[in-house]
Order: sequence, then C-alpha cells, then structure tokens
Amino acid sequence: MTVKIDSAALDLAAIIKPGDAIAWGQACGEPLTLIETLLAQRERLGGVSAFMGSSFSNVVKPEHADHIALTSWCAIGTLRTFTKAGKLGIVPCHVGQIGRLIADGTIACDVAFVQVSPADAEGNHSYGVINDYTQALVANARVVIAEVNAQVPFVPCDKLLPASHIDYLVETDRPLVSVPTARIGDGDRAIARIAADYIGDGAILQFGIGAVPDAIAQLITDRRDLGLHSGMVGDALVDLVEAGALTNATKRIDRGVSVTGALIGTERLFRFADANKAIRLCASTTTHNDAILNTLPKLVSINSAVEVDLTGQVNAEEVGGAYVGGIGGQVDYVRGGVRSAGGRSIIALPATAQGGTASRIVARLSGPVTTARVETDVIVTEFGAAELRGQPLAERARRLIAIAHPDFRERLEREAHMLLQRGY
Repeated sequence: MTVKIDSAALDLAAIIKPGDAIAWGQACGEPLTLIETLLAQRERLGGVSAFMGSSFSNVVKPEHADHIALTSWCAIGTLRTFTKAGKLGIVPCHVGQIGRLIADGTIACDVAFVQVSPADAEGNHSYGVINDYTQALVANARVVIAEVNAQVPFVPCDKLLPASHIDYLVETDRPLVSVPTARIGDGDRAIARIAADYIGDGAILQFGIGAVPDAIAQLITDRRDLGLHSGMVGDALVDLVEAGALTNATKRIDRGVSVTGALIGTERLFRFADANKAIRLCASTTTHNDAILNTLPKLVSINSAVEVDLTGQVNAEEVGGAYVGGIGGQVDYVRGGVRSAGGRSIIALPATAQGGTASRIVARLSGPVTTARVETDVIVTEFGAAELRGQPLAERARRLIAIAHPDFRERLEREAHMLLQRGY
C-alpha cells in the first residue's frame, strides 16, 4: 500500500536504516526534493551510501560526503568537483550493465528515489525523462520513494510504474533540472562538418549532448528518414523532427519511434516528449542491447573522448590524474556502429586542449583505455577524419598524425618513429 507523505513531513530516519544503500535517477530525472531531504537529514541516518548517475543540478556537494558515501559510474556534469575533491567512488562499467549490476546486488540499492509523472487514469506513472536503469532500482529496492512532480511529462515508456510499486509518495510541483544547448564554437562546427559527411539519408543515429552533437544536428536537417536509437538525447531531437529529417522510417524494429533512455535537455524537449507516441523511453537493457543494435541498418554512432593514441585507443575518462568523464555507452555503440550494415562509428574530439597547448592525439594515453583499438572506426578532429577500421598499426599512426593539430605533428612523428619503422 502506498503511503502519501507531505514533503515537509518526510522523515527519512523512519524509513532508511543505518548502512542502507540509496540510489536515484540521474541528470534531468533527479528527484530534487527527495535528495534535498536526504541531505538535510543525513546526520540522523547513522551512515548510508548513495549511488548517483550524471548530475547537472549542483544540489549534492562534496561536503555531503561527511555522512554519505557517494559513488557513481561517471564524473559528468557537476560530479567533476567530487572527483577532484576525492569524495566520489567511481564504478567503471558500461551504462548498459548498470541495471544488471543492480539486479544481482553488485550495486546495492536498499532504497530507491525516483521522480515520475502524475499517474494516468489507470494509476500508472511514466518514468518521465529518465528511464535507463531506473526500472532496475524500483524492481530491486526494499523501499521505493517516488517524487511525483506535476511538471514531469508523461513520456511513453517501455514499461510504466504502477502505483502499487511505490511505498511512499511525495507530491511536488517544481521545474526539472535543465541542460541547455551548449555554446557552439568554430572548432565544434569544423568537427561537425566532417562528421556530418558520414550521415546519409536513412541513417539511424546515436549521439549525446554537447556542442559537437548539437552542431552536427544543425547540419543534417536536410537529410531524410533519419532514425534515432540512443542512450540519451537533447533538444536536438526536436530540431531534427521539426525539420522533417527524423522519421525513423527505415528501422526494422520500433519503426516510426525514436528510442532513447534519457531526455537531457530543456523544457522545450520535455514538452515535446509529453504524450508523444513517436518517442519511447526505454531501459538501458534495450537502448544498449547488442542484439537490438545489430538489427539497425546504417547505425551511425557519435561519441567523444579525452584523447586518442596513435594506434586508435580511446580514453574517455581521465586527464591529468582527474576523473572527468565515464565509460557510459561508448563501447556498446562503437561496436554497434561497426557491426551495423552500412553503419559507422565516430569518435569526435578537438585536436587540442588547455588552450591549444596540449595535443589530444597522443603517442601514449595518460589515462585508461575506454575503447580498445580493435573497436575503433573513425576518429574526427577539426583537421579531418582518420578511418582506422582494417588498417595496420603504422598506417593508423600516419592517419592520426594527419588530423592532429599542425603544431604537434612533428613531435608525434618522432614519438611514433619505432611504430612507423617496425609496424607495431
């Protein structure tokens, strides 16, 4: 039986036990009222842990780790301040695996915080703007606390949340976390122009949020019958649909429907998705499923990186000893794009960092290998595209040096001397 509680009267100490593991929805789906209540009452809870995803709200701060042990799969958005402060444990994993890790107890979830829409006539709630691994939280938690926010859209989902699955319900009416379209610079546009050449009519897209994906979206509004199957998507979805470019007409499954696990954008995106049957919010076991990705023709995946080495290894996680990104769905979609009939996988990144003083095409990675060189297909910078699939290691190095910033090419050639000489 669901217990309805006024937010001002919510006493988490009566629900949460000392040592409990709490987890909640990420990004624009953060249940802000529940999180704020947890932070205000954290000293009384006897020591708990919390698993977060990406965050753009700045509600949770490093100092809250005094009574809550914080972990995440990434350091995206405001979470970079946590890793720099040494207050965030990182669980390296693919986003598509998180639901399974929750289900088998590897990632503990005693108490789930979820933000959902008001119920429909049958008493079911939409997961709103974040689905991905939220269903797994609900299915495996001892206690489910739902923040039913009047401003959350009723987005069609692969599964809805029945009221009977909610233990405690708190009603709110507040704006969702918003992630505005990124500011697009000249370098972003240059990268986008090159990447857009790989996107033809009928392509099925996977791309995230940020300046380069947004710039690419602006350049492909003249395409026809594009599709979307992506772990996340931003306001660019609305642009492509309104331009008549995105119809999902070529899909063999989910024809006519844009499939994603997360809407990470602004009110414009949220209102567009409300009751829109041409959008379906799915669990990550669907959005990142190899068997499903393999059925999508002309899948073009577009992901980013911190750096790429001269053999094609990709680091999307660390730089200068700081954890700044995450594995996310990159590997799943790199593989998906390469295996798709007529598909491609693109890693797009600026050629330099730190105001042009450091090359992002490097002889050796300074951080972990997120995507192995055996998986990589196309690397794009503002200086061109290096097609690596099926190429020998020495040829890969030559192609990657050619798309590095000119100021760093000579040094890279010296550092690659032995590789170029012996071929490996």
